Amino acid sequence: MSLPTRPGEHGILAPAARLDRWLLAVLVVLLVTCAARYVDRHDLDPTGVAVLTGAVVLAAAYATRGLLAGRPWWPTAWVLAMVALWSALTVAAPSFAWCAVPVAFAVLQVLAFEWAVATVVAMTVLLSAAWGRITDGTDPVQVAGPIGVALVTVLAYRALDLESRARQRAQAELGALAERTRLSREIHDSVGQGLSSINLLLQAADRAWESQPAAARGHVQTAAATARDGLDEVRRVVRDLAPADLTDDTSGAALVDALRRAAAESALGLDVAVRVHGDTVPVVPDVAAALVRTARGALANVREHADAGRVALTLTYQVDEVVLDVRDDGRGFDLPAPDRPVRAGGTRGRGLAGIRERAAALGGRAEVESAPGEGTTVSVSFPLDESPRGGRP
Repeated sequence: MSLPTRPGEHGILAPAARLDRWLLAVLVVLLVTCAARYVDRHDLDPTGVAVLTGAVVLAAAYATRGLLAGRPWWPTAWVLAMVALWSALTVAAPSFAWCAVPVAFAVLQVLAFEWAVATVVAMTVLLSAAWGRITDGTDPVQVAGPIGVALVTVLAYRALDLESRARQRAQAELGALAERTRLSREIHDSVGQGLSSINLLLQAADRAWESQPAAARGHVQTAAATARDGLDEVRRVVRDLAPADLTDDTSGAALVDALRRAAAESALGLDVAVRVHGDTVPVVPDVAAALVRTARGALANVREHADAGRVALTLTYQVDEVVLDVRDDGRGFDLPAPDRPVRAGGTRGRGLAGIRERAAALGGRAEVESAPGEGTTVSVSFPLDESPRGGRP
């Protein structure tokens, strides 16, 4: 990722578009000051009139920068014209040498680094030669000093530019990593859990095919419905949208219905009870989607790892937050130390880590309580604000 630049601009200061007006203002102030100094020390003869006219032309020409901003060739032609005008004015009247500052900054905006360095050095040599004409004797410092300052300034800006671009690349890589993590989490807790449910349903249908054909057909029908929902979920994940039935939920009922469906899809072999406490209120789509996906992930963890018989899924509306608790009576497990994350791999860690990441991304929090032989409780809570505090669920 890089900062946007305008067509034809390749300099290290190209992204600094707001610099234009300040450079014009500085140039006008310097031109007025230098013109006043020139008039004070010279007669207003034809040469003086020509010099003052040149100052006006330079200011007017500098202001035409945005005239053909959409043409890639214009910035280069414009900045070279500015350098030529300044050079002619400085040769005629060395008092205007200091107007090189805004012109040099314009060069750093437009020209590529190598050409910008060469141009700024040439301008500095001309500046030193012009000042040498109005001072007594030859002082090497008048040549080496300005050139050294110009080179150090350009190199400093170059270093800052490289550092800025490196930071932008790092941010882009972190953003891509965060997006991959988000997609992995969503696929795990939506599409992955749907496929797991379909697999269990089809296995149950196969076992009951001969002895209980009606039950087998019911399992197949449920698997087909889950597959349809999974296909819709894949499309929603790709589009980065909350589930469609939660997007326009104005009463909060759609969230409860979605939780009941998630419980029904995961209920094979489990006694899943869904309870709602408090007054049902609408929840923003991102939070509602996060609650449903958290329920799916937690129920999948129970089914795959907990060896539980019962699960209670409780949605509680409080004054300033909504809380989802998923409590099972399974085998439980030892929680890691508070400063260590739940371990991923062959345990319940991957799903729990995803639940925590999702809650944190939306300004909520997730907690896990468990002990061997005492079951597990997964709780997530989100503030009941008008909009989520974070980004995607």
